[in-house]
Amino acid sequence: MFETMTTIRRALRAVATRVADASGQTTAEYALVILGAAAIGTLLIAWATKSHAVGKLFDEVVGKILP
Repeated sequence: MFETMTTIRRALRAVATRVADASGQTTAEYALVILGAAAIGTLLIAWATKSHAVGKLFDEVVGKILP
């Protein structure tokens, strides 16, 4: 009986250690998502700047509002 309790305690300690070690994983995942979003935003801004898409869109919107 004592050996079984010792084994259970060891298993619980191992699980608790793994859970404590994985707590930083969420922060790393959020950081990667933010970096990915920043990269996509940068590419979008670069494309819009080169193609003058923002200026064209602005001209079109103003042209529809003010005939």
